[in-house]
Amino acid sequence: MTVPHSSRRRIGVVLFQLGGPDSCEAVEPFLANLFSDPDIIDFPLASIARRPLARLIARSRARHVRQHYEEIGGRSPLRELTLRQAEALERELRRGLDARVVVAMRYWHPFTAEAVAGLERHAPDEVVLLPLYPQYSRTTTGSSLNEWNRRFQPNGWNPRLHLVREYHADADFVDALAAAVDRSLAEFEDPAAVDVVFSAHSLPLSVVEAGDPYQRQIERTVDLVWARGGWPSRRHLCYQSKVGTSRWLSPSMHETVERLAAAGSRHVLVVPVSFVSDHVETLHEIAIEHRAQAERLGIPDYRLMPGLNDSPRFIAALARLVRREIGAAPEA
Repeated sequence: MTVPHSSRRRIGVVLFQLGGPDSCEAVEPFLANLFSDPDIIDFPLASIARRPLARLIARSRARHVRQHYEEIGGRSPLRELTLRQAEALERELRRGLDARVVVAMRYWHPFTAEAVAGLERHAPDEVVLLPLYPQYSRTTTGSSLNEWNRRFQPNGWNPRLHLVREYHADADFVDALAAAVDRSLAEFEDPAAVDVVFSAHSLPLSVVEAGDPYQRQIERTVDLVWARGGWPSRRHLCYQSKVGTSRWLSPSMHETVERLAAAGSRHVLVVPVSFVSDHVETLHEIAIEHRAQAERLGIPDYRLMPGLNDSPRFIAALARLVRREIGAAPEA
């Protein structure tokens, strides 16, 4: 029997994501927002100097970064992909719930304030904060949560809040990622000859040494996915997207490609393990920059696994996380 819409449990879901410039003109203000984040840039007297410093860094990096976006179509696909994820998740949750799913981007539209306004119109009794960062870091989930707390001010609408803090070891997420690796490996003539490189966004070692769980959660995800797949291939883990001169997690993607080439690798599959959506760090950094490096060093067969994006298996995993968080029975 179909449950009447009016009697369904009313919930809201907020998808936390980084965000990306929706045009080349938006690159510099996007970077300024990124480098203004107190969870990214912090130092003595930062409250005074952070914004001017962020504008300076953004201005100095904008031309170089803009070229990257020009090479992948003139904008980040992240907004479109995240909105598709939100629409797919809302459809899935509406099988039994009166659900509204909104997107809260950290550094570009739709911003967190826009997500709050969208949910207020729905006025759910419960809100689930769901990061699109499977592994927790204070620089990603922590930053998005801090921004939510700054922007969400109960004013006649005070829902019960839930947070999915991380899901790096969630069985459904692991299955979705393993299935995607399976599909990509099946396209090789001999999967046993493939070097599978799991790549994650890097972090300054100072953040990890201060207790951030990100690195060990990345390693745990890779262990679980590899055990789930049981592939005959060789596995590797590296980190990408370092900024600045301080010490970051290693080995880097650049170092890993060099090492594989020196070892005579001929077939490489790169698996984004901390990114659930395709964006500039997969479509440009991995698929263009490091492909060129691989080819230059003599690796003829170098491929990128597509992001999970709005694949049905990933969306179902997110829906189960939401239902579990609010104690709702899974839909048959």
